[in-house]
Amino acid sequence: MVMSSDADAPVPIVIATALREEGITGVHTHVRQLRRYLAGQGTPATLLTPYSWGRRLTVPVFGFRLLLHRISRPAGVAWYRYWHEAFLRQALRRHLATAGPCVVYAQGPPEARAALRARRGPHQRVVLAVHFRTSQADEWADKNDIARGGTVFRAIRRTERRVLPRVDGLVYVSDWARRAVLGWMPEAKRVPTAVIGNFVAPLDHEPHPEPQADLVTTGNLDIVKNHRFLLAMLAEARTAGHPLTLDVYGEGPCRKDLERQARDLDLTGQVRFRGFRKDLREFLPGYRAYVHASYSESSSLAIMEAMAAGLPVVAGDIGPLAELCEDGVEGRFWPLDDPARAATVLLGLVGSEPAWAAASAAARERFNRDFDATVIGPRLFSFLQGTAAAVRPERTVEVV
Repeated sequence: MVMSSDADAPVPIVIATALREEGITGVHTHVRQLRRYLAGQGTPATLLTPYSWGRRLTVPVFGFRLLLHRISRPAGVAWYRYWHEAFLRQALRRHLATAGPCVVYAQGPPEARAALRARRGPHQRVVLAVHFRTSQADEWADKNDIARGGTVFRAIRRTERRVLPRVDGLVYVSDWARRAVLGWMPEAKRVPTAVIGNFVAPLDHEPHPEPQADLVTTGNLDIVKNHRFLLAMLAEARTAGHPLTLDVYGEGPCRKDLERQARDLDLTGQVRFRGFRKDLREFLPGYRAYVHASYSESSSLAIMEAMAAGLPVVAGDIGPLAELCEDGVEGRFWPLDDPARAATVLLGLVGSEPAWAAASAAARERFNRDFDATVIGPRLFSFLQGTAAAVRPERTVEVV
């Protein structure tokens, strides 16, 4: 491991993200868990966001995007990405001017480009976390904010093609994500790479909360998370004589539509929309199972947190989720195109005490082996520190 000038001290880590410090996304959880782990190790870690610089300007500059979004969604996306990167770059320049050797752990391509432009030399390394599915362009397109193959879509991919081959390291959160990126950008193969799954800390204690509901799910209330499927599945389960209850944690643009769907399906007594809660993990042991309906993921911290609480998982067999749990072991895979069959799959798990108990025990065991921060955190820490090794001189050139 390469250290700073103090041979006994690790190189400080700077976490760069375009998001606010607090939030409900998987990136927020990843950053929160990493900071917690690093603090426990006594490693210096600094979090920088666009809000770390020019605070008085953030409201008018970032707020204009809301108006622009109503006129043109692609223009709103372009505005968001440009100005959040610009503000983050200024925050990084100010910090890195006096930081000395360090590793900037960037949470996306715009953040990595900001770090490459702001760093003072090769002693300040830039490592990119690949949280996205194939490309961030695909994620914006999945939300219907940009056209697949349109001007903004192509611009995002050009940025990624320029940035990924120039960073000092790439951390993929799943092998599926690695293969998805290299499938369209093989030039990224030459960058030092590690596949290191997300991780979460174990529960601090064994809480015994009052029962909350039968099922729980958490995540942004957007199209990709596919909450409409969950509501349709609940209606089918009720028709079969099993009126299961569900708590939905998260906020997002689809909330009103989902609440309307719940009323139309007469599920208002079975579904609660509970918004964002920082203390959600304390309530998880009060549920019977964790349900997941997203049809596009690069990984899922929500599933890991559920398994830490001993909850069996029911999810679609998509992307990297097969890397997190096995059908018939820690939970079940259900079809995302057939709510009636999905209800049957779910009821076969939660309605059988032996099946549920076996899956619950397997989920907790899988968490302890594969997702516990005390197990996975050292791997990420070691990789970040290892990137402080020699670098090609051309990597000091700004990315344009």
